[in-house]
Amino acid sequence: MIGARKAVYSVPDEQVTATVDVRPWIEQKIAAVLAHRSEVERGALPGLIAGLPPDARERLFATEWYIRHTPMTVAAPQTALTV
Repeated sequence: MIGARKAVYSVPDEQVTATVDVRPWIEQKIAAVLAHRSEVERGALPGLIAGLPPDARERLFATEWYIRHTPMTVAAPQTALTV
């Protein structure tokens, strides 16, 4: 969707554990990306996004994907140094 000029880093679909429809917040999300005016002007990713038609922007931003990671156990705080 964003063209062959840019590398897109992703993970295999089978690693995605949660998909969230963020359509209710899409205008704020797009506005936040486009607020980086210097990036838009120099043709970086926000600039490519700015050039997309509204329906393409919606397809790109309407869903977020997450991977659940097992929480790490935190070690008990130390109160003394031992050798």
